Amino acid sequence: MAQEGSGSRSPYKVTGINLKAMPLGEADVILTVLTPERGLMRVVASGARKPKSKIGGRSRLFVVNQLLIRPGRNLDRIGQAELVVSYPGLSRDLGRLAAAQYWSELVLSQALSEQPQSELFDTLLEHLQRLDSLAIAPNFQERVASLLALLCHGIYHLLRVAGVAPQVKSCGLTQQPVVIGEDSQWRIGFSAAIGGVVTLDALDRASPAMLAGHGVQVPELEGDGSGANGGDTGEGARLNPRTKAKFMPRSLTAREVTLLQSLASPKGEHAEHTDRISSPSQDSRPESPQDFIAWVQIERTLRHYAQYHLGKGIRSATLIDTYTQTRP
Repeated sequence: MAQEGSGSRSPYKVTGINLKAMPLGEADVILTVLTPERGLMRVVASGARKPKSKIGGRSRLFVVNQLLIRPGRNLDRIGQAELVVSYPGLSRDLGRLAAAQYWSELVLSQALSEQPQSELFDTLLEHLQRLDSLAIAPNFQERVASLLALLCHGIYHLLRVAGVAPQVKSCGLTQQPVVIGEDSQWRIGFSAAIGGVVTLDALDRASPAMLAGHGVQVPELEGDGSGANGGDTGEGARLNPRTKAKFMPRSLTAREVTLLQSLASPKGEHAEHTDRISSPSQDSRPESPQDFIAWVQIERTLRHYAQYHLGKGIRSATLIDTYTQTRP
């Protein structure tokens, strides 16, 4: 199907970031480009794979161009490409490149075609800029914690743009603010199905009727035998252990939920917090083993949540796993 604009046969201009590239024929490339003006587009970069092609460098991933698009019969083609910004730091480190690809997959899972996507475009570029300028710390745990902190900030805010960001400051069942305990054994649950954090007490008291109010259907019940499947479907019913494990497969420590809550701060505070935790020159850098482990767990929690709500796996997460497990 032709891109918007092909009906009028008039060239048009957009600003776009390259998110995906696929070879076409002997020398061309089909680029999947996110634009603030027209959303997600697939366009042909003619001759981009030729050794001396002028457009070759501008067809690389995560390069932002001002594009003149010429409508085509099946796919529109790039007539001119003027470089706006690139992020050379992404290719200097496996972790940064994997994080950028991770965000790209999230964007591709939610972006719409032929509709303005300015907020999604701006959010992605904001986080790519921070990732590109991230200094690589010599300490392994510090380096991984800093990268994962930035990655998780990006994941959370891309999910926010999609309208499915997890609830992190109040219990998803009771809507009461989460009070973080000082006990080292304190834990809170996290459920993708329920939509974020949930206190263990609330889950213990949860009934199928309460979960149904959150759009969660529970076929396995415990009760007095008056309901379907031998269970009670009313407020007196309780979840059996297997069902609880299904809806709350993860639990978070006090430190992990504190860091998770920091992702939801207002934009200004979020930027300040990101800059602070990602700069190895600061005294507050996340170099402790506890923060290293915490950010690993938070990323995996958000990964599961994103895959659940976007309905698609994140292939680049495998590269993140490799990065966090490979010491120099």
